[in-house]
Amino acid sequence: MKTQRRSLIKKLMASVAGVAGIGVATAHAKTAELTSSEKETFSPYTEPGQEVPLFSGSVKQGGFVFVAGKGAHFEGDIKAHTDHVLNELEKELKKAGSSMDKVVKVNVYLADLNDYTAMNEVYRGRFGNNPPVRTTVATYGGVPGDSLVEIDCIAAV
Repeated sequence: MKTQRRSLIKKLMASVAGVAGIGVATAHAKTAELTSSEKETFSPYTEPGQEVPLFSGSVKQGGFVFVAGKGAHFEGDIKAHTDHVLNELEKELKKAGSSMDKVVKVNVYLADLNDYTAMNEVYRGRFGNNPPVRTTVATYGGVPGDSLVEIDCIAAV
């Protein structure tokens, strides 16, 4: 599983490099294979009074699913918010034909860095025995919608 994730991350990086136009010929050839599929979007978010969605809950393309940040917009502590957010991520991944075990990259945004340990208590084990790479930061000014945590991810299909 560890080797699979490493391979998926390499493919993702080759894809990003190729799309940005900074890849070499071999990376570009691999990118054509990865990005040849049509972009498929899930859970579009439309603001009241707007016809065109502001963003999608997730996008599937090139063998990967990119899930937008999920927050918890209700009263509760960091553990309740983290559990809710992880459940929402899982739902979005399933809609796109993926799962928590296929996640290769996670970004965690905390409203307060003091919640780091409690967030980890809920987070641990949610992505299987071989967790994805992760970046965790505390946000200046808080997380939108008064959530104590927001999490996004990238997963293989």
